[in-house]
Amino acid sequence: MIVVFLSPPGSGKGTQCRRLVDFLGVPHLSTGAMLRESVRAGSALGELAAQYIEHGKLVPDAVMVTLVKDRLEAADCESGCLLDGFPRTVNQAIALDEQLHTLRRRVDVVLEMRVSLEELIRRLVERARQEGRQDDSADTVVRRMEVYDSETKPVLEYYRKLNKLVSIDGMGDSDVVFDRIKEQVKQYAGSTVRD
Repeated sequence: MIVVFLSPPGSGKGTQCRRLVDFLGVPHLSTGAMLRESVRAGSALGELAAQYIEHGKLVPDAVMVTLVKDRLEAADCESGCLLDGFPRTVNQAIALDEQLHTLRRRVDVVLEMRVSLEELIRRLVERARQEGRQDDSADTVVRRMEVYDSETKPVLEYYRKLNKLVSIDGMGDSDVVFDRIKEQVKQYAGSTVRD
């Protein structure tokens, strides 16, 4: 089962991703971690990505898609994976679908965790306070949410048109939110998940 998980900063996605990979028994593919590993390993793809990262530029869609495709071909992804925060653009989503088609696979479900802007601001400002970060003021958080919305809405709409998007209420206790996620995932996974 291939699951895409898209949610704004402060939504609790990191916590829920860890729980979901345990529940599904699949690898957690975070493109940020994959990029760092590729750069650290000194692969050709890593060297190419490093040129963009060092100059503060976004890594091009083609590089990101190749990175994910290479990872999807690994043996541990045969039974599926959780794609964390990828695809970030419609072009990436289309390219991912094309790559998966060549592998005779597909994205099964896309999870979008929804949390009110007020709660996201509260969580991120509190996290910044606890971590001693000065860069996460309420104004900064609002700007980050605006960027997230503008970048992610087209991707969500792409998957909505394919009937693969599921919105999850991310408000409330972490266990309750995870129960909501499990119920939705079970509908797409059938008998391939355990309780």
